[in-house]
Amino acid sequence: WEIGPGPSGPDTEIFFDRGPQYDKRGIELIRDDIENDRYIEIWNIVFSQYNADPSVPRSAYKELPSKNIDTGAGLERFACVLQGTKTNFETDLHLPIIQTTEKLSGVTYEGQMAFKVISDHIKTLVFAISDGANLSNEGRGYVLRRLLRRAVKYGKVLGFEKPFLYLLVDTVVLMMKDFYPNLEQTTKIVKKIILKEEEKFFSTILEGEKHLMASIKDGKLDGESAFKLYDTYGFPIELTLEYAEEHNVEVDTDGFNQALEAQKARSRAARKVTGAMMGQDEAFLNFKDNSEFVGYDQLQVESKVIRVFDNGIVLDQTPFYAQSGGQVCDKGTINGLVVDDVIKLPNGQHLHITETEHFHEGDEVLAIVDQNTRQLTMKNHTATHLLHQALKDVLGAHVKQQGSFNGPNKLTFDMNHFEPIKDEDILRVERIVKQKIKDSIDVITHVLPIEEAKKLGAAMQFGEKYGDIVRVIDINQWSIEFCGGTHVKNTKDIQNFMITAVESIGSGIYRFEAITNDVMTQIDDIAHNVIENTNQHISKIVAMEKNYKLPSKPKYLGSYEDILNLRAYNHQMSDISKQVEKTYEAMLIQNILKEADQYIPKTIEPVTYLVTNNILASALKPLIDVLYDKIKTDTIVLINILEDKASYLVKSNTNDAKNIVQRLNKVSFGRGGGRPDFAQGGTQMVDELLAYVKGQIK
Repeated sequence: WEIGPGPSGPDTEIFFDRGPQYDKRGIELIRDDIENDRYIEIWNIVFSQYNADPSVPRSAYKELPSKNIDTGAGLERFACVLQGTKTNFETDLHLPIIQTTEKLSGVTYEGQMAFKVISDHIKTLVFAISDGANLSNEGRGYVLRRLLRRAVKYGKVLGFEKPFLYLLVDTVVLMMKDFYPNLEQTTKIVKKIILKEEEKFFSTILEGEKHLMASIKDGKLDGESAFKLYDTYGFPIELTLEYAEEHNVEVDTDGFNQALEAQKARSRAARKVTGAMMGQDEAFLNFKDNSEFVGYDQLQVESKVIRVFDNGIVLDQTPFYAQSGGQVCDKGTINGLVVDDVIKLPNGQHLHITETEHFHEGDEVLAIVDQNTRQLTMKNHTATHLLHQALKDVLGAHVKQQGSFNGPNKLTFDMNHFEPIKDEDILRVERIVKQKIKDSIDVITHVLPIEEAKKLGAAMQFGEKYGDIVRVIDINQWSIEFCGGTHVKNTKDIQNFMITAVESIGSGIYRFEAITNDVMTQIDDIAHNVIENTNQHISKIVAMEKNYKLPSKPKYLGSYEDILNLRAYNHQMSDISKQVEKTYEAMLIQNILKEADQYIPKTIEPVTYLVTNNILASALKPLIDVLYDKIKTDTIVLINILEDKASYLVKSNTNDAKNIVQRLNKVSFGRGGGRPDFAQGGTQMVDELLAYVKGQIK
């Protein structure tokens, strides 16, 4: 047995003979490796002995230094054999799902591929989401999203035009709960996540169909358009090909594949460029001298320079934390020279970015971390752990960290959730964190083997790499996480906590921003961003109505409630500003109409042209109505110049209004239109317009 380079060797395959009713031919089916339904391979035992190398014959394969036996059996195949079914999909591991799908669709199974795909994929989705995976646009989340969309695509074959997969979740749980009792605990959240994802994809399908039809030219869909449907609108190429076949459209699949490969090439190039620069530098890779981080307990140490690189130095022991795990690096000094960045090298040492010309290998130095910056950062990092667990408590166990930032001035925490987060839930989360701070809980650090840490129930961050010995931050057995960052000794040291923003940063991903320490002294800066337009509203109100009694700005509470109150205050001021402006504008219009006689020319013609300046735009229609009644001529053309632009309105009882506006549009490159009795337009070519009008006035 072999599959490409790597471990290989002799193997034993165990087949079950299901009898001649499946194929009258006998053992030659196995001997000649003929595909058949009679002999089912149920077990495989590989004696991994050699290192397969495609460049040499098998007789030249080298033996493995550590040999092993790799064996495995197929549970579903065993079920198929023991239950006497034609395929795995008629066993009790799939048939209940298929039967539920039949009821929902009104279509009979009869071995159709669509039923098999739906059954297989919904089981995968239920187990993965129940275990904490989320659907996203990258990594394992993207694989799950593709599976769901593939199942939906096959659902459309069965006539489903609205979400249906979430209705199969109960069947999966009922089938598997005896062996996997955790499925019952997560049923509700799994159904919600699948339903939300289905709703989004059905919406995507509708949008994609529009763009697909719009992109078809002469019965063909070019590769770039097919790729745009796939990349921008999330429209699977399989679905595009299916629609194309239904409508006799030819798809340029070669062009699609070229565009897809070009995107992959760009991604590979980007990874090379943005990959860790440490990993690309041979000098860093080859540097393996030991350097100890002592900054958990000390912020000032006497140390020795063990290596000087072009842009930084490495010490035999350092109190400086290097940026990692979402926590920013420490700031400080080495022998009085500023250290403003600390980077973790490939082999774990900390590179201190500073003026290297002042240091030599072997120098004794004094390394001092800025205590204030470190303490503020520690407060935020511990608060992040509290926030993470509070989110799980309020929103559900499905919440997983998707990224974080812990600096001295703020913290951010990215997490997954299947729907917009309600304000009341945000406030509940904040109250939990505040209470944990108030409870003065000791923050315990465990340093222990990774297997023991797992037994404690410590949460691992997906994508992080851990060694055999790990650090675990334990807050009263309520929040237990793997973490190599620095933390306060007790939650009371955080002082206070305030969520300042929650925003969506991607499909199903939300970012929380928060501050700690003395939050009351920081709120003004936060508030400025929330109500940046309020001062403009106030200035506008006062300018129009000096004695207007404005509502007071809400008092600060040191809570996310402040953000909600400030937003409401901003909306209130905006509404007041609009109302005052409306009242003020009505007053101005009345004043203009009272003085309408001043705009009446001495000579009245059948088509009378009037030119005014700086009249409020909203006053022009009432003004032309008043003037028309006063002048009593066939047609009035009112032209108003305001801020280097001209507006023209025409009112006529001879049905000439629309034609006159069209002529004005033509001579001044303007735009406008209307009815025969009333029309209007505008232009920026004021001089050209006035020159034409001057020629019309007798």
